[in-house]
Amino acid sequence: MSTLDEDLADPGPAIDGGVPPAVRRARAWLSRAAEPGSVGFWRFVDREGPLEAVRRIRSGRAPAPVLGLVGARAEQDQSLADLRSAERCGARLVVPEDDEWPAFPLHSLTLATAAEPDDPRSQSPRTVAPVPPVALWVRGPRRLDELADRAVAVVGARACTAYGEHVAGELGHQLGERGWTVVSGGAFGIDAAAHRGALAAGGPTIAVLACGVDRPYPAGNGALLNRIADSGLVVSEWPPGAAPHQHRFLVRNRLIAALTRGTVVVEAAARSGAAATAHRARKLGKQVMVVPGPVTSAMSVGCHELLRDREAEAVLVASAAHVLDAVGSFGHDLAQPAERAADPRDGLSDVARRVLDACPVRIGVPPERLASVAGVDAVDVLRVLPGLELADLVEWTGTGWRLRRVRSAR
Repeated sequence: MSTLDEDLADPGPAIDGGVPPAVRRARAWLSRAAEPGSVGFWRFVDREGPLEAVRRIRSGRAPAPVLGLVGARAEQDQSLADLRSAERCGARLVVPEDDEWPAFPLHSLTLATAAEPDDPRSQSPRTVAPVPPVALWVRGPRRLDELADRAVAVVGARACTAYGEHVAGELGHQLGERGWTVVSGGAFGIDAAAHRGALAAGGPTIAVLACGVDRPYPAGNGALLNRIADSGLVVSEWPPGAAPHQHRFLVRNRLIAALTRGTVVVEAAARSGAAATAHRARKLGKQVMVVPGPVTSAMSVGCHELLRDREAEAVLVASAAHVLDAVGSFGHDLAQPAERAADPRDGLSDVARRVLDACPVRIGVPPERLASVAGVDAVDVLRVLPGLELADLVEWTGTGWRLRRVRSAR
């Protein structure tokens, strides 16, 4: 088997019109060489191309800031081992040169990166920078571009309440029934509830991890992540075997926001990663949606603050219909108005309402008495009484009119 440097020296042709193996191997190497999220590193790879970028890094001819990001990893090569590990667990490396690459949703990251200043000292910190991934490790049978085409992120607190867990599960199920992809982070709490709801409806779901796709995290959700991989997708920027370091969760959140048309925050504390994901979604031009909670709940403080923040432009949602009304296709995914119970009083004229309010409960009174109480002419009373009787609102007692009594069925 050829070494990485040999592949770089002689890339060879593409197989069946696809991506040349050397390009895929180069991007596999880049995914381990530097931590994702660096504006300078991504710009270097985008400008030079993956093959030339790897050549210059390994030969020490890359710019000093790029070499500083790679460090000792420049001399290491686990690209072939990573590709084999991915194959063993049913995963693959999807690169920008693939047809499967979700170019349209990730274009928001490209535009945001273009707006970053050239001076590294003025650029966004790596943990929050809106940088596109150099490659994505994907585990599962579905195509990433197809699932990301109609996708909604559902995020929230790990230590959620029963209310939040119920709402997230209902949202996931309702979106799954409508054929929309539910994207979340595979964590405990809201994430897991949303994934399970989508799976229960037979709908697609994507879990975006902050570690290798062969390393279920948290371990308690291992069975859930395996179910997601069986019918949906498990996605990560980090190669197989990568550990879930804390800083990687912050970097991972931008992918959850970018791969979807909008982000729904179900529950979030005052300081919350879910709220941070919502802010990143807004900066990418994606719709932010919020599920309100009890004003006494600490787990809904972040949600209510998002709704109060005018710059966030958050939309209040209570169902999947509301979500699709905000992010769905114009004219096809509109939410219906809330249903109201029909009331016989609906549609009554002002005179009819006044006569009805004047009717006593127990004894019947003549029309003249009703006219005096209602402040209308007796002729108007006689005109509206037949309609009120047909609507089962009043009844004739033999001596006068009164409100119709509701007779309970035995």
